[in-house]
Amino acid sequence: MAEITPLYLEDFAAGQKYRTGKLRVDAAAIKAFAAAFDPQPFHLDEEAARKSFFAGLSASGWHTAAITMRLLVESTMRPAGGIIGVRAEELKWPRAVRPGDELEVEAEVLEARPSGSRPGQGYVKCRVTTMNQRREPVQLLVMNLLVDARPPSPSA
Repeated sequence: MAEITPLYLEDFAAGQKYRTGKLRVDAAAIKAFAAAFDPQPFHLDEEAARKSFFAGLSASGWHTAAITMRLLVESTMRPAGGIIGVRAEELKWPRAVRPGDELEVEAEVLEARPSGSRPGQGYVKCRVTTMNQRREPVQLLVMNLLVDARPPSPSA
């Protein structure tokens, strides 16, 4: 695998889009995540899930968020310093993630600006949409990332 060059604040501009690879979600993964972090019956048991609001087994929204993060980290969107979220402005789960769904993410840069209080850093505001195999959104997130500015060139 080729090494991906980190992206500095100056490399980001409104309108840029980054797409990730895909990840298939299965019932075992849904139940394992739920057992560890969100042990509600509709995430753990098919029968209880059928009788719930979800009318079937569904992934925790936090599981969807964790998958989103993994897909972003493995993508070509590599902010210098890492993907460091400092403020979420919006987080929605418009539809459930079901066993067999294949998720992918599209991140669109909305704004990039230097920080007024952190010299050498700035903020990149992104709309991050996680979609299933039918390209239906399953998570919508507007996030502000802390990104390093490009270091000054060493003097000759």
